[in-house]
Amino acid sequence: MIRKLQSGEYRLYSIKKDAKTGRRRNLGTFKTLEAAKQHEREVQFFKRH
Repeated sequence: MIRKLQSGEYRLYSIKKDAKTGRRRNLGTFKTLEAAKQHEREVQFFKRH
């Protein structure tokens, strides 16, 4: 899940919420939407290999 921050950057969050905190885990902050999407693809690849 990618969200745009007020600073103009994009942050990648995990899909599942953390059981302890009830919030989504921060998976990185990126300057562009394309960079965030690329990293999301890398994370999904890593999860399945």
